[in-house]
Amino acid sequence: MLDEIFKSIEKLYPEMVEIRRHLHQYPELSFQETETAKYIADYYKELGIPYRTNVGGNGVIATLKGGKPGKTVVLRADFDALPIQDEKDVEYKSKVPGVMHACGHDGHTATLLTLAKALKQFQNELPGTIEFVHQHAEEYTPGGAKPLIESGAIDHVDVVFGTHLWATTPLGKLQTTKDIMMAGADRFEITIQGKGGHGAYPHETKDAIVIGGQLISELQQIVSRRIDPLATAVVSVGMFHAGDTFNVIADSAKIKGTVRHFDVNVQERIMSEMEKIIKGACIGYDATYDFHYHKGYPPVVNHEKEATLVLEVAENIREIHTSEEMNPSMAGEDFAYYLIEKPGAFFFTGAQVHDNPYPHHHPKFDFNEKAMPIAAKTLFGAYFKYQENQY
Repeated sequence: MLDEIFKSIEKLYPEMVEIRRHLHQYPELSFQETETAKYIADYYKELGIPYRTNVGGNGVIATLKGGKPGKTVVLRADFDALPIQDEKDVEYKSKVPGVMHACGHDGHTATLLTLAKALKQFQNELPGTIEFVHQHAEEYTPGGAKPLIESGAIDHVDVVFGTHLWATTPLGKLQTTKDIMMAGADRFEITIQGKGGHGAYPHETKDAIVIGGQLISELQQIVSRRIDPLATAVVSVGMFHAGDTFNVIADSAKIKGTVRHFDVNVQERIMSEMEKIIKGACIGYDATYDFHYHKGYPPVVNHEKEATLVLEVAENIREIHTSEEMNPSMAGEDFAYYLIEKPGAFFFTGAQVHDNPYPHHHPKFDFNEKAMPIAAKTLFGAYFKYQENQY
């Protein structure tokens, strides 16, 4: 049966591409994905697979009950886009100004939908139950996974598997870990309130730009000088805005950035050190501040047994030439919440396009569509092998 389903997936490749390119042209931002959710629901309605909508927000879950006894397995895909202008010169370029699928979630959705279509043909021969979880709002905290889980949607399931089409990894390579795979991803906002004035009389001001510049320099020293060298963390400033003209000293400055970590103790230490640095700088310049630290997704921590299973499955998929354990990534993913609640594993499916070197979240991002059937086969293989291992 495994070979028959693999062949069915291969036959559906043109439909995968068609779905992916349609979704790519009509992206929707996190928490706004109403039309995408409707598209997903209509697809399952056409297949005759029962589904639920509005799960934890815009989530859609379809349930395929096999004809044989077995466990309940979640296969998850996300479907939101990003606030980025699509700069690719392709026929399926986004038609929504300022919004694009710059992370491959359109491909995740197409992969899971067509896998469901392939498996529907073999429903009576399948063991257990597959829950096709289409999750909204992965890109922006608090994310879609948390409310979906809090709704009780996966209380009854036994294991969870998911993949990310990874555009910087060569096609045919599968990567995962047996422990920490991706970082906790937080964000912060700092507002410095000084006293503005004429550029010719700086002594009469409290220069918010000078204070902000000092802060940025000192924030970069948290990791290098205040965190154990054997620990791993990132503090990155992504936005610094102050002033409007060349000869006026700014009275306020705004700084935004992200913190990445693998350990909650490191996270707490960074938060504490940031507060000290900001407070100290503002006291020295007689300025005030607002500091908001938003805890985002926790680290993605795979379960060893399920990750090993994924690696074993990959060895039997002919399109995968390399399956390996990888070093943890500093990127974040709200798949972390599923793995806190249930055993499971997340993995990267290589999807690099040779003439498109642009990374995720880039205006010219794209991925190799031939990775989609590889991802579908691996997800199905993980489900099927998990069922085999239970008996």
